[in-house]
Amino acid sequence: MSTKIALISDSHSYIDHKTLQYLESVDEIWHAGDIGDLEVMEQLPEGKRIRAVYGNIDDEDCRARYPEWDAFEVDGVKVLMTHIGGKPPRYAKGVLPRIKAEMPQVFICGHSHICKVEFDQKLNCLYMNPGAIGQQGFHQMRTMLLFELSDGKIKNLQVVELGRRGR
Repeated sequence: MSTKIALISDSHSYIDHKTLQYLESVDEIWHAGDIGDLEVMEQLPEGKRIRAVYGNIDDEDCRARYPEWDAFEVDGVKVLMTHIGGKPPRYAKGVLPRIKAEMPQVFICGHSHICKVEFDQKLNCLYMNPGAIGQQGFHQMRTMLLFELSDGKIKNLQVVELGRRGR
């Protein structure tokens, strides 16, 4: 038994039919911040476990509904998620002490709009940034990550290209 995860970020008040189609096939949807309008979250498929953090563009309503940091465990995989995380080895201010304190197997952030997955050997932690599903920003390709969690391991990781920004 495994749990199918869709990891998205930086929707900036935008979600399209193509993205929603991918989200139909997963058990949990994780949003790494910069949601924008909460209507985005209301459009997510029903019956899915939603985990999200707020980002720097998110308003009071979004900040009231979602935390800045979320630490949780799914199928034996310990996860730490926030919006502004930097990237290995240069994490954003305050992130490295938090990772060291929580000791997650997976650290997730958004903000950069750059899809990147990298194992940080110094922290023994997988860094994941799904890029951006929205239209706002400098990214060329809208992206998300799909993967499965099972028995303490990440399996079947794939980058999904959702189309060029602005099209």
